[in-house]
Amino acid sequence: MKKQSQDNKYKQDGVDIPTGDAFSKFCGDICRSTHENSPYVEIIDMSRGNFRGPRGFKLKGLPEGCVLTMVTDGVGTKVIPIVASGILGTAASNVVAMTAMDITRYGGMPLVFVNIFDVRTLGALNSETYQMCQDVMLGLKSLADEHQYIVLTGETAELGVCVGSDDPNAKLMFNWGGTMLGVYHPQKMIYGDTLKPGQVIIALPDNFRSNGISSVRKAFKLHYGDDWYKNPDAFPDIIAATTASAQYDRFLNYANGWITDNNKAMIEPLIKMHLIVHLSGGAFESKLGNDMLKPQGLSANLDNLFSPPEIMVNCAQWRNMSDEECYSTWNGGQGAIVVIDREDVSKFTNLALRKFGLNAKIAGEITEKKDYTVSIKSKFFSGKRIYY
Repeated sequence: MKKQSQDNKYKQDGVDIPTGDAFSKFCGDICRSTHENSPYVEIIDMSRGNFRGPRGFKLKGLPEGCVLTMVTDGVGTKVIPIVASGILGTAASNVVAMTAMDITRYGGMPLVFVNIFDVRTLGALNSETYQMCQDVMLGLKSLADEHQYIVLTGETAELGVCVGSDDPNAKLMFNWGGTMLGVYHPQKMIYGDTLKPGQVIIALPDNFRSNGISSVRKAFKLHYGDDWYKNPDAFPDIIAATTASAQYDRFLNYANGWITDNNKAMIEPLIKMHLIVHLSGGAFESKLGNDMLKPQGLSANLDNLFSPPEIMVNCAQWRNMSDEECYSTWNGGQGAIVVIDREDVSKFTNLALRKFGLNAKIAGEITEKKDYTVSIKSKFFSGKRIYY
């Protein structure tokens, strides 16, 4: 009786232990359901059936000399419009894209995901809030199954006032971060140190990822009012702004020789990639220009980028942003660019489309050093050139 009284007080204070245990078991079942997803990971389950029990893994079928790595990132404030959209399953695409691509862009292969899911409250068991939390995790399972990721473990915490939202009455308020574990091999690294004039820059299209969403929310507020998240007129635009982030990793892993049709990873790449840039706010100037081109005395012309999606253009107009501000805040309609040799263009774009369903096109080229580092022909309003 004393224990029950203590639990009730903790529940009154914002933490429901039985509901938390039920959700943890639900998530544990999702983790276990992904344990056979990867041909390169063997799960060692030492839990003895306890959903809280220990699990480990070892790698298999990989070239000798691989080293483990891990990166951490999160969804950011995109969770707020995602909740407003009611389509919770898209959240996983963002946290996975933001972590996995930080391994893939250097030539590695992401394999195993762990996460921390912080909520204001899980809600009562079987409540709408609780079911929305389940939908978030079911989205993670769906993505892991499709892209051969192992979800090893995670943590859920009810943090009360430490988790908020633009919408004080949102059915769910959450933050979501994760760590992706993967492998590098010294002979498969992509550093950008083999860049030279004449190489081709390929763009891979996307909508908003997890960068610049604070400006999206501000744009919605300016256009639809303070209560944009519950304005029926805003709903189609909220849906458009929260589409799932594109997943490029398995395509790029395949091109780099990590993934083959017979699940035997190779040292030699299928297609030589000289640089992969995961695009976020300011990435054209920073990740491409300052980090890669400028130290090597090179420049890049980007004359044929994908056009930004309509919702990105609308948000820019509502926020009264210039073309320069758009490319400094968002990706402009592409989530990544890849530099390859000109003779590999057809092979690369055909592989992207036919095997992975990804559109890819020539967006520009590497040039000898000009009086700028990066030149972009804007696809937003003016069509003018932007120079960094």
